[in-house]
Amino acid sequence: MKKSDFIREFNVNIDMAVEAHEILRGECGDEIPGVRMSKAEFDHATVTTIDIETEQGVQEMGRPQGTYITIDAPEVRQNNYLVHHEISEILADELMKLMNLQDDSSILLVGLGNWNATPDALGPQVIDKSLVTRHLFQLSPDELKGKLRKVSAIAPGVLGITGIETAEIIRGIVEHVKPDWVIAIDALAAGSLERIGTSIQISDTGISPGSGVGNQRVGINEETLGCKVVAIGLPTVVNAAIIAHNCLDALLEELKTSPSLYRLYKDFSPKTLEHILNQSLSPYTNNLMVAPKEIDTLIQNAARIIAGAIGISLHPEITQEEYQMYLQ
Repeated sequence: MKKSDFIREFNVNIDMAVEAHEILRGECGDEIPGVRMSKAEFDHATVTTIDIETEQGVQEMGRPQGTYITIDAPEVRQNNYLVHHEISEILADELMKLMNLQDDSSILLVGLGNWNATPDALGPQVIDKSLVTRHLFQLSPDELKGKLRKVSAIAPGVLGITGIETAEIIRGIVEHVKPDWVIAIDALAAGSLERIGTSIQISDTGISPGSGVGNQRVGINEETLGCKVVAIGLPTVVNAAIIAHNCLDALLEELKTSPSLYRLYKDFSPKTLEHILNQSLSPYTNNLMVAPKEIDTLIQNAARIIAGAIGISLHPEITQEEYQMYLQ
């Protein structure tokens, strides 16, 4: 079964644009019409930019027209603060290019997710580590005058905690605070195990809270909020159906290359594979999400990297030492 067919059949969400692009490009063996991709290599990261430029590209990719930037940095898993800071700077550069802020721009940070569930706590943890300035803007220390932008922040929780749609909470805040930009941070679902906790996606198309685990909520984007929205996401879970599919794929590849087992390979059909997957994943089918044991450490590292990048991009004149000094 082709991976794209499997994803459709099992209703598996692919949050990362780069993964959707890899699947489609790999299956068609050619460039996707209306989609442009570029890559840049750094010492500790690879930056992949995907621009969906036409309506045909929107249809092929299954996501809104816009720019999707993925920073793949496996060293997030390592306990190396110097490397983490370099990744923050790479992310900050991409954020600055994507937003092109004015000196007087105001920003609302929104940490999406459930702070009581570790794999979903990325957004609230980023907010906890971010430098918020709106309430002190007129009273900031003299040495910081002219170096700050107005930044406010909220971690609104999830529908199951508040009983209110997250988009409704944010819309109410936006109407009062009137920010020029909203930066929404959320946990995503990966399409492969190696991206958990190590791939950061930013986009200018907004975000749908809960989409990674199949809970479609009202979108947080320019259409619903009335201001520009940048989304920052990090995969923290992978659907168990993807793991099962990968295992079956590996088995079939082994059967295909073994002359003595080739007959078994020919007997497999897409319907047989679908039946095996359904049986293996029952009763959860496409609703079982898997996270690694060290997810708490990965979330902490990623939250620190993302919060640092946001601070650098929003307050570029503040040094690292000043940022740490005034954070609390």
